[in-house]
Amino acid sequence: MIRIHFTAADFAQVRFAPQPAPLLELNVALMKMTLPDDEVLFGRWRRRLLRSLPPAVLPFKDVVPGKVPPLFLDIFNGTLTEGWETMRATPPDVVRAELRRAYAGQPSPAPSWIRALYRGEAGAWEPLRRAQHAAFETALRPVWPLVQDLHRTEFTRHALVVAEHGIGAALTALVPGTRLQGDVWELAAPVERDIRLDGRGLLLMPTFHWTGHPLLSDLPDRPVTMTYPAGSGLPLPPDGAEDADQALAAVLGRTRVEMLLLLAEEHTTSGLARRLAVSNATVSAHANALRGAGLISTVRAGRSVLHRRTALGSLLVQRHSGGRSAYG
Repeated sequence: MIRIHFTAADFAQVRFAPQPAPLLELNVALMKMTLPDDEVLFGRWRRRLLRSLPPAVLPFKDVVPGKVPPLFLDIFNGTLTEGWETMRATPPDVVRAELRRAYAGQPSPAPSWIRALYRGEAGAWEPLRRAQHAAFETALRPVWPLVQDLHRTEFTRHALVVAEHGIGAALTALVPGTRLQGDVWELAAPVERDIRLDGRGLLLMPTFHWTGHPLLSDLPDRPVTMTYPAGSGLPLPPDGAEDADQALAAVLGRTRVEMLLLLAEEHTTSGLARRLAVSNATVSAHANALRGAGLISTVRAGRSVLHRRTALGSLLVQRHSGGRSAYG
């Protein structure tokens, strides 16, 4: 049982995150990937993700060598850049304490980059930054617009309950089976834990890749943050979605479809080549065809060539994917 103790001031400082946090959603997605539960909903997604993650994500295994992740990974900012800057600004004594906690009882010594991070050496964070970027691009970038839509829906649901029934009813409605006993919010969990807000307030953060008990982040000088599973999470693809995807690939070709999916965000020619495991010349040829059809735009920035999906390209992808997620 988790018990969160409120003061009167804390009830006035309950906030709902206005947008999803990329690094938090990435953390829970990777946690879900390593667990054997929810096979019906997550099994195929889990196997596909394990196959597709690039070697650049391996530093995650170093920073989370066991079941206890360092708390400095708990980042709730609304963009990747802000999240990374917040993590990089973690006080050195907190980084050292959390690495000691993560490696306590581990049979193998920490790798050299973790020891450099422990010592606070310049550049020691870079392996983790690259790992987070690679993992986000593979696991979350294709479904991030859907995560944002689901977050807005959850935000609206919470706001309506607060407006109609008050903050107490809204809190107990977030997680089934919870109850508010006076100034103590009780949540079912496999651990016994008491958290006293003491005027810091509470930030509520829904997540769409987690189906377990609520997760609490209680860091010094920060609001306590509760991450909770929102609804049933990301939906399964609708019937016929894979057939529609195959139909689009039959018209455009698999590589061009993958390019369109990647170009929801701007990429260089060489960046696309790395992601698609093809040559720069192959990317350029496909880009010429997609640009001629009005599906992508291309601009030059210095020595680089930048490509991005046009509104027409986005409409084509959405019409054929039905807004489905990467699951299935």
